[in-house]
Amino acid sequence: MKKEDCIFCRIANGEIPSRTIYEDQKFRVILDLNPATKGHSLILPKDHASSLYDLPDETAAAALVLAKKLASVLRDRLGCDGLNVVQNNGEAAGQTVPHFHLHLIPRYENDGKILEWTPGKATEEELDEIKEKLTKQV
Repeated sequence: MKKEDCIFCRIANGEIPSRTIYEDQKFRVILDLNPATKGHSLILPKDHASSLYDLPDETAAAALVLAKKLASVLRDRLGCDGLNVVQNNGEAAGQTVPHFHLHLIPRYENDGKILEWTPGKATEEELDEIKEKLTKQV
């Protein structure tokens, strides 16, 4: 279902023009207006879900299958050397539009883009405590 005040719903459903590179009944894939690299694309579901937490399982699975298909297209047609698939959930994680979407970011040797973090350090006790909390839920 579409949310009227969601800009990505409006783009995904063709109400706002975009540079669409793929479309089917469930998704529209557009070029990002502020690309990290050449070919940076967004996979937008046509039905609204604000984040991964709200996304139906069927849509989540279909989005990843589509990402895999488009990864090959980006590699073959743009000659990228790698690809980052990025998906943010919540403001704390960098999500700026509250509509689930996947970023496909083609990577090129020496492109100067860095998508990394400084690894932390966890004690054996911390890891055991987290494992205990998470496995109780499953």
